[in-house]
Amino acid sequence: MYRWENVLVLIWEDGKAKMLKRQAIAVSRCWYTTLPLLSPGRGLFAPTASNYHLPPSTSSLLPFGSIGESATVVGLYLRPQKKFSGFQLIGGTRYFCSSGSSASSSDPFLGKSLAYVALIVGSGLATYYYFPRPAKVDQKVGSDEHVVTNWSGTHVARTKVCIQPESLEELEAVVVDANSKRQKLRPVGSGLSPNGIGLSDDGMVNLALMDKILNIDKQTNQVTVQAGARVEQVVDALRPHGLTLQNFASIKEQQIGGFTQVGAHGTGATLPPVDEQVVSLRLVTPGKGTLDLSANNDPELFYLSRCSLGLLGVVAEVTLQCVPIQKLLEYTFVTNKNEVQKRHKKWLQENKHLRYLWIPDTDAVVVVQCNPLPNGKEPPKLGRKYSLDKRLEPFRSLYKELSTKYRTAKEGDVQETEKSVSSVTVKAGSMSSSAARGEEPVGILSDSELSELSFSELRDRLLDFDPLNREHVKRVNEAEAEYWKRSEGYRVGWSDDILGFECGGQQWVAEVCFPTGTLKIPNLTDLDYPKKVLELIRREEIPAPAPIEQRWTASSRSPFSPAFSSSAETLFSWVTSICAALLVAV
Repeated sequence: MYRWENVLVLIWEDGKAKMLKRQAIAVSRCWYTTLPLLSPGRGLFAPTASNYHLPPSTSSLLPFGSIGESATVVGLYLRPQKKFSGFQLIGGTRYFCSSGSSASSSDPFLGKSLAYVALIVGSGLATYYYFPRPAKVDQKVGSDEHVVTNWSGTHVARTKVCIQPESLEELEAVVVDANSKRQKLRPVGSGLSPNGIGLSDDGMVNLALMDKILNIDKQTNQVTVQAGARVEQVVDALRPHGLTLQNFASIKEQQIGGFTQVGAHGTGATLPPVDEQVVSLRLVTPGKGTLDLSANNDPELFYLSRCSLGLLGVVAEVTLQCVPIQKLLEYTFVTNKNEVQKRHKKWLQENKHLRYLWIPDTDAVVVVQCNPLPNGKEPPKLGRKYSLDKRLEPFRSLYKELSTKYRTAKEGDVQETEKSVSSVTVKAGSMSSSAARGEEPVGILSDSELSELSFSELRDRLLDFDPLNREHVKRVNEAEAEYWKRSEGYRVGWSDDILGFECGGQQWVAEVCFPTGTLKIPNLTDLDYPKKVLELIRREEIPAPAPIEQRWTASSRSPFSPAFSSSAETLFSWVTSICAALLVAV
């Protein structure tokens, strides 16, 4: 067994992330690939700063392997060792490893420096000449380059390897072929992740053509589908049987494989993320072939693989636990931050589904509560006071005003405008470059075209005029707050209709998830987070579009899930912002 020198090793001790002392693991240096970690109580898992709440001192461990004093080892198998009251390295993937005795602290500095230089140069040369490179593979879809864009329009991948198998046998052949030729393949679903995580220039495999509903078992209330089936398609197939899915994310165009693999979630303090709906799955792997996994058949790998971003293989089939179909009563109203602070615990405990929409630059907080409507009970007569046209009026009026402004600017003296631009210092609240030049950032719409746009489409159009101008974004946010005030009231519908909602178009979105006590005893730190974000927006004068959305779920038993917890009582809050930089700054 090797022992390691100058390598920082992330361990878990007493439930917290720590680093082994350097002298506890001495002698050899190596390049490492990334593998999961193994720890008591958590099983095999992959650490990330956001998902596992690691202290700042460990954040340098997160990139892929490096060498020397700053060496990073994120992929280790660990086992308990009494000597260190922590864990000891017992395995990993080792490349270009030089072994030997460790230099003592009394060795001359020059000797150590020369040894480091020789090691780095030698490892670099060895990597360049001997590191295995993927061989060229036969194109399955043709020789032309495929350009794939994610749903938000924020990421693009260009690849000549874009494979769409039509059956399990074809998928198995694709994975075997790619593995034998060391060709990278990334499973991609509907491309709905705004961070583009499913896209890859190296190669992608998409199961859109494997979208069959294989079986609906009314005795167990379970449905088995191919991973390419879309959520909406599955819901439609379940409806005649009086069944539906337990919870939904905001978008129903997701493929079931991606829906579960990314740990998608709806909202409800007693409802876990959707990976908890997975009863069993069929996983096609490069090393072990096709595996049928469940809580009774290789449970450790099952819990790892049901929410693993395709890391462990390609999910081909999924069996989901369903629930009886039900109608929900949704109540939407606008309140303020102080009222939310007073009533949050009560709302959290009394409502099956709850979400907040915090509107930056205003005191408005939109509260959406959803609960099952008992059979035979009539919904409240208090519907929405305003028609859809009246609700959208603040957006449409603002659009007409701004379109006139930008059209007039364009028709003005362009040369004079360009002169003024050269002397303008762009800062928060000032006109952005496109606006200052008198350019129309988007085509101006006619009244008939404007009337066809939905709420989220109107918001996107308005933001497009001047997205980096704080004063402009504030006006759009104020219009959105007015829209929600006019949307107050009740509505009734099937759960899949009520729980899905418009989330906008081209957006940079970031989401964080963190524990916030239990449902019985919430610690209320969930309210601190959006407040800090809003304060940051105000203090730094950030042009942050609405909304900052907040939801809640129960915990997940999947170790890769951001909401993983060994306790079923743990409550998690999820906060999403269109302006990704805000969450990083906080």
